[in-house]
Amino acid sequence: VQLVESGGGLVQAGGSLRLSCAASGSIFVNAMGWFRQAPGKQRELVATITRDSSTNYADSVKGRFTISRDNAKNTVYLQMNSLKPEDTAVYYCNADVFGARYWGQGTQVTVSS
Repeated sequence: VQLVESGGGLVQAGGSLRLSCAASGSIFVNAMGWFRQAPGKQRELVATITRDSSTNYADSVKGRFTISRDNAKNTVYLQMNSLKPEDTAVYYCNADVFGARYWGQGTQVTVSS
């Protein structure tokens, strides 16, 4: 299973970005999610979404980020609004396929003040 992420970049504080992550192959994907890792910090959960679209968010992003998915395309999205400098990190996509967890290669998000 390959996860291919896109959509990262450089944005000013208050701006928006949309991340996408597509899982390759005709597979059944259960939960999907986004994690992030800032320099010198541990990887942390940002948001997760189940196959029936139940969502969970880190407190730090609630009200600003929205996770969604398209099951037909095995794709998960992360709409990030009102970005802050502290959102700067490498964002990783994660997918659960029959109990095995897969990770994307990561996409850099940089928010300038």
